[in-house]
Amino acid sequence: GALDEDGRAAVRGAHVGFVFQSFHLIPSLSALENVMLPLELADRPDAREAAAKALEEVGLAARRAHYPRQLSGGEQQRVAIARAFVARPRLLFADEPTGNLDAATGERVADLLFGLNRNAGSTLVLVTHDRALAVRSQRVLELDAGRRVR
Repeated sequence: GALDEDGRAAVRGAHVGFVFQSFHLIPSLSALENVMLPLELADRPDAREAAAKALEEVGLAARRAHYPRQLSGGEQQRVAIARAFVARPRLLFADEPTGNLDAATGERVADLLFGLNRNAGSTLVLVTHDRALAVRSQRVLELDAGRRVR
């Protein structure tokens, strides 16, 4: 049968992760608390430990008490990636994940994103205008005005 809004939210929370171009971190929460959030919403008793491990995986264990305003753009995106992967989603949507970063930082973040995705065995749906990023994917669909071109 059809899922109600709460049911759809539960499926998204349990099986889907999101990484946005503009990070979407909560300014009043530390890096650790931002990563813990999806686990706390799912009532996971191991939220703190899992979030700490996720921050370690993205190289930010030492910055876990810092707030988003105290982090660089690359560090904020790494926190967002840790938050997206912390619940081990089957499906990850990444919308221009390197769009707000300089080239060198963007490349490091992309390496991290693809590496974590490979290790998690999840499906990554990546939206990008960056051809160098797109060609790293197994399958590329090119769209123009919402229509498939290739």
